[in-house]
Amino acid sequence: MRPFPATFVAHGAPPLLDDPVWVAELASWGRALPRPEAILVVCAHYEARPISIGATRTVPLHHDFWGFPQRYYEQTYAAPGAPALARRVRELAREAGLATAEDPDRGLDHGAYVPLVAMYPDADVPVLQVSLPSLSPGELLEMGRALAPLRAEGVMVMGSGFLTHNLRAIDWQATEPPAWAADFDAWVADVLRSGDLDALADLAARAPAARLAHPRTEHYVPVIVAAAAAEGEPVSFPIEGWAWGPFTKRSVQFGGAS
Repeated sequence: MRPFPATFVAHGAPPLLDDPVWVAELASWGRALPRPEAILVVCAHYEARPISIGATRTVPLHHDFWGFPQRYYEQTYAAPGAPALARRVRELAREAGLATAEDPDRGLDHGAYVPLVAMYPDADVPVLQVSLPSLSPGELLEMGRALAPLRAEGVMVMGSGFLTHNLRAIDWQATEPPAWAADFDAWVADVLRSGDLDALADLAARAPAARLAHPRTEHYVPVIVAAAAAEGEPVSFPIEGWAWGPFTKRSVQFGGAS
């Protein structure tokens, strides 16, 4: 079996699902991909040490946001659980010397389910979410490499976040991104194309406007996990463009054709 592409998806926020263009872009990408046996999500909104394995059965979504209209809290996504995938994650982590923990009642958060509602609206692919054990790029490179064998088993390793993320810079009226966001986005795209994982991990020293693009790096580092899980694979960008001012919609596919 050809290894399944790894992905990084700009997950937006609950209102993404009201944006017909963005939903259509995600849906088109989902159709273009081969059908995964399961999806493993590593998302900006789940941080816990050691690597924590979320619910392996269908449980209610984790609506981890505040101040939105009630309808966003009524969203459902009853994807099948993935206990077999959880077992493989434990095995691969153990082989790599990485610790794991169980978090059996934690449902998918919005960084996982929002893009999946658009990409796989029938909720018929098993999904498992695991935590970021830290924001350390070196540790997350190790994690991604440990998860790489899953791709040969038909599993999509999906990082979920934003390649630029500064909530203080949101401008709902903006039609163009600020220069610092465009510069950072272009740098990330160049680094991803080159396959330079050392540069990707060293954004603080190498990237333009790194502190403006990421006052805190939780939305950036999932791309490190995905890139490390598919090291050496060709990179494409199925979705590009901008949302809400400085938020790049750039999403990434490692391997395969977009």
